[in-house]
Amino acid sequence: MPIFEYECTDCHGAFELLVRSDTRIACPACDSERVLKKLSLFSSQVKRTEATPHCHTGGPGCNLGKCGSGFCGVE
Repeated sequence: MPIFEYECTDCHGAFELLVRSDTRIACPACDSERVLKKLSLFSSQVKRTEATPHCHTGGPGCNLGKCGSGFCGVE
């Protein structure tokens, strides 16, 4: 059962919903069924090894403020 993100086209509220086959998809704020499914990204964990680069701050390729977000410039 996946969790999807939606945005209501009537009140512009954003919400997440655990979707089953019989789930009625409606905005919890205004009860409208006029919603758009938003594109969601998944996250993953990397097992740290000797070859895995360590996060650093301020060095070349570092994008300060983005640590842990997957946007690190270290490859």
